[in-house]
Amino acid sequence: MKNGARQIYLDNNATTPVDPRVFETMRPYFSEIAGNPSSIHSAGQQARRAIEEARARTAALLGCRVEEIYFTSGGTESNNITIKGTALAQDKRKKIIASAIEHHAVLEPCIYLRRFGFELVKIPVDQHGTVDLDSLGRALDDNALLVSVMHANNEVGTIQPIQEISKLAHQHGALFHTDAVQTAGKIPVDVQAMGIDMLSLSGHKFYGPKGAGALFARRGIRFDPLVHGGHHERNKRAGTENVPGIAGLGKACEIAASDMAEEELRIRGLRDRLWQGIQGAITEIRLNGHPDQRLSGTLNFSVRYVEGESMLLKLDQEQICASSGSACTSGSLEPSHVLLAMGLPHDLAHGSLRFSLGRFNTEADIDRVIEVLPSIVDQLRAISPLYKK
Repeated sequence: MKNGARQIYLDNNATTPVDPRVFETMRPYFSEIAGNPSSIHSAGQQARRAIEEARARTAALLGCRVEEIYFTSGGTESNNITIKGTALAQDKRKKIIASAIEHHAVLEPCIYLRRFGFELVKIPVDQHGTVDLDSLGRALDDNALLVSVMHANNEVGTIQPIQEISKLAHQHGALFHTDAVQTAGKIPVDVQAMGIDMLSLSGHKFYGPKGAGALFARRGIRFDPLVHGGHHERNKRAGTENVPGIAGLGKACEIAASDMAEEELRIRGLRDRLWQGIQGAITEIRLNGHPDQRLSGTLNFSVRYVEGESMLLKLDQEQICASSGSACTSGSLEPSHVLLAMGLPHDLAHGSLRFSLGRFNTEADIDRVIEVLPSIVDQLRAISPLYKK
């Protein structure tokens, strides 16, 4: 590390560190309790109990029935099961509606289904990233099968009006799915009150392990499995269950349900401290995302005359980890499709920076960013042909 400095991790929307309490819950299932949960002997039944305890904890976090939870490998698989599975389970409705700022784990399965005669309609968003409800209303008709709108955007943190969206979908007999990967475990999610039919979540976004996620599917909804070969997860996902990962996911859900309100308030305070410090030290910047209806840990902004990638590399040299958008598209040279959909010009979209705060961040972390970022921006602007001081 540079000058012995501690690494400051501010990319929690991409993934979070595993909470030590989660790790300790997982530990026995790697070696001490090694049974296959489908086996009838005692070792297998110990593993089965761990899975069912995790299922109950996950259901409690979402406010649903235990039997409505299906374990998956994460948000991407849950999204694919929802979109492809509901489409393949029926042969009448052929329209799928999604917002223009959905994660590629939603958009790509929708595009894939075009080869089977399905139509994808993308709903625009406003300058803050909020879905245009009038456009959604016009897109809905008797051919609409599924509406998929993420609860909160992974890049800018804007929280969508889920209840209004689900109500519109249901008025036309369409199912409503939300990708809650960025919200489950961070803010309250009540699938009953919000009118959600299907929901995706991923453990590694709220201090659980990678490779463990869940799908909520309201009882009675028909969807086909994507993977065949066994009776697992009530015949909806074949394959021996990831027992350590599922146990860890369950523990992460339990911790989130207990600590969510206090943690959200603390992280919001850190985010506001960071933004105030940046605003006071750097000129010509723009906040991306809704000013109020936004995840407490997400701060996305654009810096004029500077490329986001250059800022990231300079920050990394200072042992500060951040992002310029979604981790799944970080290798792309194209600007964020989210920011473009919000109306940002290409230069501002290329100059975006995302700090996403989490459970283990401190005031000292924030103060260090405020200390080093202004000089980084000054250095990069000094070599920019567009910048005039």
